[in-house]
Amino acid sequence: MCGIIGLIGKNNNIKTGLDALKRLEYRGYDSAGLAFFNSEKKEIFCLKSAGRINLLEKKLEESKFDLSGNPSIFHTRWATHGEVTDENAHPHWDCQKNLFLVHNGIIENYKELKEQLIKEGHKFSSETDTEVLCHLIEKLFQGNLEEAVRKALRLVKGTYAICVISRQDPRKIVAARLSSPLLIGLNEREYIIASDPAAIVPFTRKIINLDDYETAVITQEKFFILKEKVPEEIEFTLEEAEKGGYPHFMLKEIMEQPESLENSQRGRIILETGRAKLGGLESVKEKLRKIKRLIIVACGTAYHAALVGEYMLEEYARIPVEVEIASEFRYKKPILDKNTAVLAISQSGETADTLAAIREAKEKGILTLGIVNVVGSSIARETIAGVYNHAGPEIGVASTKALTSQLEVLALLTLFLGRQREMSLVIGQRIAKEILKIPDLVKEVLKSSSQIKKLAEKYKNYNNFLFLGRKYNFPIALEGALKLKEISYIHAEGYGAGEMKHGPIALIDENFPIFAICPKDSVYDKMISNIEEIRARKGRVIVLTTEGNKKIEELVDSVIYIPKTLEMLTPILSVTPLQLFAYYIGVLKGCDVDKPRNLAKSVTVE
Repeated sequence: MCGIIGLIGKNNNIKTGLDALKRLEYRGYDSAGLAFFNSEKKEIFCLKSAGRINLLEKKLEESKFDLSGNPSIFHTRWATHGEVTDENAHPHWDCQKNLFLVHNGIIENYKELKEQLIKEGHKFSSETDTEVLCHLIEKLFQGNLEEAVRKALRLVKGTYAICVISRQDPRKIVAARLSSPLLIGLNEREYIIASDPAAIVPFTRKIINLDDYETAVITQEKFFILKEKVPEEIEFTLEEAEKGGYPHFMLKEIMEQPESLENSQRGRIILETGRAKLGGLESVKEKLRKIKRLIIVACGTAYHAALVGEYMLEEYARIPVEVEIASEFRYKKPILDKNTAVLAISQSGETADTLAAIREAKEKGILTLGIVNVVGSSIARETIAGVYNHAGPEIGVASTKALTSQLEVLALLTLFLGRQREMSLVIGQRIAKEILKIPDLVKEVLKSSSQIKKLAEKYKNYNNFLFLGRKYNFPIALEGALKLKEISYIHAEGYGAGEMKHGPIALIDENFPIFAICPKDSVYDKMISNIEEIRARKGRVIVLTTEGNKKIEELVDSVIYIPKTLEMLTPILSVTPLQLFAYYIGVLKGCDVDKPRNLAKSVTVE
């Protein structure tokens, strides 16, 4: 929702830029700021204010600045990293106040970069992720602003649209984008850079849209655009330096889930109206309002996330949903029409079968959407609109934090689509409130890791497992079984608990443990009946249930507790213990849990 304006030309002044910025007020914001180069004093003046643009204008009047600054940059911020304060408003600057920067997007690896920069002596003055970019550019600056910007952007992971000005290279604005819109307007007097065409229309109808990985250098007389090569994923070799003290990436990524979930929801929930703000869907918002059917395509763990999403979307958004294994979808001759949208879910954004499914849908003129974690990936580029997870890099082959972020994004999508339709304000607010709690609830779940490790020691020598669940947690039973297979090479199956009597119950004996996912929800009593059937046949049962449910301890062999939340959000909490269970059994059996045999992180072939 943030807005960017940059101005450079023959006659422009600060009031012109502020007028342009006001045209972006409709997007929503909580603070505003500006910076401009004063050629007489050879300084960059900067003003920022929490609140509306009129408060910034008041500060500007009181400052008595000469308002003929050139170049100049302006910004309206919607808080993500850090509270709504003057300090956290944009523009941000480096240690020497040589360069000033405005930014839309999220820098996913800002914490690691910030820690390194602090060690090198850099002083930070805000809580934002954006400020890291300023100090990176400062570190790399050798007199040429665009070269320093390009080098800095190669070090960041995430999304960005930026405008940068420098006191030591003052006759230009450098602008760049990746998955966040930015365009340049041209007329005879000046150039205007903006994140939204609404700001440019009064100046000119001539515009140039920057593409991903492009950097523009704009002076008073001309501009030119530099294109970066799209980076490719590589296998890390210096693994030990990146595990942060954990023995394996998988455990690190499981433990990072409170933070990755926070990043996935950051700035996307409007509690007052019970709505989700998903910027990547704004361009197709009205089309989504009219769709009558949604097909979700995915593979592996992402397919299990999609199955949970089916329950969410049908129950709360009231949209008929079909979930297809992507490798089957392209061969089915699916029935598609103008009222159908196809949503692809993929951590890497490069999954070959999922990409092929999207291309099949696009060929038929169908609205295509994506939920992906890797910025600039093939699915992100080929879908018409979508949502990034912002879960951060996932190195372990078996997906963990990407899955929980996919589940959270699907909950946000449910809120987004539901509030377009029949979902009431009260229900919307309730779901929004519970989503906000999820990162802290996962922290609570992770506190049981030592107990889960003891369970793994107890059950590591069994050769077969059955995972059972119903409704929202049926897909989590599938995921629990998949994780155990992937990580420990133990045979495991996931089943809908209601299917027990239709075959699998024949396998039950004292050597066939059952992992039952049984939170106190709408199907709790049904799950208890299934557990009773297993106990009658001497089956060993581990149960995962809601805190406070002590009565169930009389019925089963072992219990893991999770906090209470909305039924639709329980999968995010219930899958985490299953990830830990698989991890600890894999380690105890001496398996390479980060790189299981025969598996690849990104499946780019059929």
